[in-house]
Amino acid sequence: MRYAGRWLAVAVGLALALGGLPVAVVAQAVSDGTEQGEWPVYHGNLAQQHYSPLDQITADNFDELEVAWTFKTDNLGTRPEFKLVGTPLMVGGRLFASGGSRRSVVALDAATGELLWVHSEREGARGAASPRQLSGRGVAYWSGAVEPAPSRIFYITPGFRLVALDATTGQRVPDFGDGGWIDLKSAAVYGDELPIDPVTGEIGLHATPTVARDVVIVGSSMREGHTPKTHNNTKGLVQAFDTRTGERRWTFHTIPRPGEFGHETWEDGSWEVTGNVGVWNQIAADEELGLVYLPVETPTSDFYGGHRPGDNLFAESLVALDLETGERRWHFQLVHHPIWNMDISTAPILEDITVDGRVIKAVSIMGKQVMVYTFDRETGEPVWPIEERPVPQSDVPGEQTSPTQPFPTKPPPYDHQGVTTEGLIDFTPELRDEAERLLRRYQTGPIFTPPVVSDLDGAVTSFRSSGGTNWPGGAFDPETQILYAPSYTSMVTIGLLPPPTPEFSDIRYVRGNVLSGIRFIPTGGDTSGADTPDRRPIEVFGGTGARSATPNPQGLPFLKPPYGKLTAIDMSRGEILWQVAHGDTPDRITRHPALAGLDLPRTGQSGAVGALVTKTLVIMGEPMATTTSSGARGAMLRAYDKTTGAEVGAVYMPAQQSGSPMTYMVDGTQYIVVAVSGGVYSGEYRAYRVPAN
Repeated sequence: MRYAGRWLAVAVGLALALGGLPVAVVAQAVSDGTEQGEWPVYHGNLAQQHYSPLDQITADNFDELEVAWTFKTDNLGTRPEFKLVGTPLMVGGRLFASGGSRRSVVALDAATGELLWVHSEREGARGAASPRQLSGRGVAYWSGAVEPAPSRIFYITPGFRLVALDATTGQRVPDFGDGGWIDLKSAAVYGDELPIDPVTGEIGLHATPTVARDVVIVGSSMREGHTPKTHNNTKGLVQAFDTRTGERRWTFHTIPRPGEFGHETWEDGSWEVTGNVGVWNQIAADEELGLVYLPVETPTSDFYGGHRPGDNLFAESLVALDLETGERRWHFQLVHHPIWNMDISTAPILEDITVDGRVIKAVSIMGKQVMVYTFDRETGEPVWPIEERPVPQSDVPGEQTSPTQPFPTKPPPYDHQGVTTEGLIDFTPELRDEAERLLRRYQTGPIFTPPVVSDLDGAVTSFRSSGGTNWPGGAFDPETQILYAPSYTSMVTIGLLPPPTPEFSDIRYVRGNVLSGIRFIPTGGDTSGADTPDRRPIEVFGGTGARSATPNPQGLPFLKPPYGKLTAIDMSRGEILWQVAHGDTPDRITRHPALAGLDLPRTGQSGAVGALVTKTLVIMGEPMATTTSSGARGAMLRAYDKTTGAEVGAVYMPAQQSGSPMTYMVDGTQYIVVAVSGGVYSGEYRAYRVPAN
């Protein structure tokens, strides 16, 4: 509970600051890509801005949007997929997307949704062992600019192969790599530098490759580190290849080897017996500066770092590399010695902004901390000061937490940080009292309150707010210099226990608690891919039999709403302009007997969704299915006035948004496409347009 007063003051700073739009506008220098009505990159452009200047769909007609076409992904694999997280590309009147339990790639007619071609790889046991299965987030597009070359689609298979397809036919490009693909596992090693098994070795990727100039860049991801079997896990790496031949251009080690920058931050030789530190989200690129920007994740394991003393570069860092050579230009570590699973969960966003009359080529990163870290993207110099501030220290045996963590001075935090009594549910005094009573068994405090060893006579777990801005990321309007940050609020418990046996894990403490025990899923990945066996039950070790270590107050959230937000941040001034609740109030709240008769505000919904910015609108779908105003079960795709945050329209979706929306124009008509899935509704790409005359 140290530093509680300081952190309460920071939390108070989240109160909405209203202001006008910036008047200074600078030309967007990074590659745009959407100015001709196309959508050639996963987030619209290499700057990862999720912006399009299209303006046919407006506040006046959004409510009238009709379904232009739908594309179900059920037959793209051995079983339907219920977690379609892709965002399609649109180039030359064709949509390119991934889908289905086999991660098939499809080309669709952009006006009709008609299937033009489909490609899939059958990887058998290799695909079944992958820690990153199902359809992934999409594909990358490339067309030779220096000399004419057939356009190509690049994607990553579940079994971690880079595949190059002819964009016209969907066939592998025979002169790329080994018959059209590259084995990305061949460069991967365990913590002790031994090569991973080519079939069962755990490495994969959901994100799309990044293609800049004539280089295709691929990150990596491993099994989540809650209850890993060993700290000697697969090491993260970033690989780059020539787009024409597949020849390796460079490899970047996210855990530095001897002689590499940052190696000394792994004390006691821990670099050699530590894994993870992958780059599992989208990589941004500035082709003019010749730089790429990596959002780097947590080391093994997520919540205990006693086996890896030191700051542990480049874990949870933003790293800028030379596009052509892979050499580090600069970096900034957002979390020192990470033990909170605050891996950089969003893509860096490149922004040209005017601050105090000075034009700055900037890059911003946000994430679970709900803070925006902004830098000069050429030099790495912070645009506004970032302060090292004292944080609570761990008392877990063997743990050595950093005494300070970096905090941006601008913009202010835009969602919950930490857990205090002031932030608890207060619909009624009774609910507030129950929440306070329940929390007495748990350690609470500000952001960076460390995990605890679970104890029936002490703290069962530490308790912190979670969510923030996750993998869909934010969106940036280059015309107004406003950053739009979706975020959500939930609670997470972090308790630690010794593993039940040495065979279970060689890590001194793994995630678990004395009430619900230690839970482990032994199979790889999501276990829902085309070639995976049926899902096996979760193994539970120890505990008292309690299903949850944190019974909520009458089944309601611990924290006050909003549970989902959309925040507009003026990046020229580092100020919050407006903030609104995103998503209707969930059924479990509106129908709760303890809240009967109360005039509840819109609470918003908890869940990770991405935003799309157009000429006048911010468009974002709901992350939960509820009973809509029409009485139908489903979710809404909502539009907000981007200058005020006022909701100006909404259209029905049969399930929640599961992949970020995109927009394009073909034959004079603007379309919005969004992936929906979840619950009993299988994956579907859904296209909307203004009704034809």
